[in-house]
Amino acid sequence: MTYPDRRTVLTGTALSASLLNASAVAPAYAADLYASNTDLYGKLAGKEGTDFSRRYKRHELFDNSTDRRGPVNRTTTMALHGGGIEGGTSELCLAIAGYHPATLAVTPEGGPVHDYWMFEGLRPSNNSDLHVTSTNNDDRTALSMAAGSLNVLSLHGCTAAQAEVPTARPEAVVVGGLSADFRTYLREEFQAAGFQTIDGSTVPALAGEDPNNICNKTLLGKGAQLEMTTELRQSMFDPGHFSQLERPTHTNGLFDAFVGAARKAIARLEAQTDQVIP
Repeated sequence: MTYPDRRTVLTGTALSASLLNASAVAPAYAADLYASNTDLYGKLAGKEGTDFSRRYKRHELFDNSTDRRGPVNRTTTMALHGGGIEGGTSELCLAIAGYHPATLAVTPEGGPVHDYWMFEGLRPSNNSDLHVTSTNNDDRTALSMAAGSLNVLSLHGCTAAQAEVPTARPEAVVVGGLSADFRTYLREEFQAAGFQTIDGSTVPALAGEDPNNICNKTLLGKGAQLEMTTELRQSMFDPGHFSQLERPTHTNGLFDAFVGAARKAIARLEAQTDQVIP
């Protein structure tokens, strides 16, 4: 089913028709041009809305009782390199949070929904220049959302070579992060859904185990990270529709299966006893 575009005008005149043909394939990043997000924001002052964007949603929590504990945000999904940087991660971030990537309607209807934060490249080309590695993400909103959540699921793109998977079957997801339970649930649910799933501990470069990785800067000091190969991300969208403007309206059954598996893993994690702050 096709939905209207989630933005009538994504970035004004700065995004030309050439964006429709940009595949946003994730490269291997030799070195970041910016030392941190704040470094990027300073050097690209005035470019937000044309070169990059930040989108997030925090759900209201309210407790005015004196006889019971109030609610605590449990899970936040993040796409640190969304838009044209690591194609497909923005759409997956929104969908796993419970929002249709094109309309932002709650999907499935009735929830549950989770908080989300995204940094997105909006350029017609050279979006990889906007990449800031996870351990250097110092966006204050992103950090505060991670610190106020029990869990973070951070979504990234990688190449098949980086994931160390055979060229005969390059579609794979590497599951990392410091939360052993979250990793286990994610691996089990992805495997049950038919996805080639790799334990991040076997791929040190993609393990996501650095405490300074924003996925681990939670209330519990641990989270999870997904590194999805280019081929896997492309397979989740209709053939020929992997451009930045087309992706939100051209997800397919594999996209739904991946999102469903991730949401099942989150539900299993949130049912644990340590998901209640004493």
